[in-house]
Amino acid sequence: MAIVKWSPLKEIEEIRKEMDRLFEEFLSPVRRKRTVSSEGIISPNVDIFERGNELVIQVEIPGVDKQDIDLTITDDRLLIKGEIKKPEGVSEEDYILNERSYGPFSRTINLPADVDKSSVKANLNNGLLEIVILRKEEAKPREIKIPLE
Repeated sequence: MAIVKWSPLKEIEEIRKEMDRLFEEFLSPVRRKRTVSSEGIISPNVDIFERGNELVIQVEIPGVDKQDIDLTITDDRLLIKGEIKKPEGVSEEDYILNERSYGPFSRTINLPADVDKSSVKANLNNGLLEIVILRKEEAKPREIKIPLE
């Protein structure tokens, strides 16, 4: 067994590198990886933003057909469910590398109170499901002129 000389400077340098990595990871934009629950349910990535008078929800579900998606609104929640199917004709033994997740997916989005649930429209294009919900008219900001006396 060889004897290795301990160097405190080397230890400090390793700690500095690890701290740099942690700060870089902490300060970089958040990138959520698609997660799979212990029950095997996939949770797809979602973006939610406002576009004018619309609430836009975009869900990343590549390889999913329209007929494999179920959208439901109950009370103040939007439930997105479906299934990502494995390619036909490919068995487990055929894979060299398999990083994609297959199986059922589900995502629940809490909706704000000021959306018109009857105005929901959805579109699936190139693996991106876009759900658009209009805001209620009374939720729009109004400008009221106040006369000075």
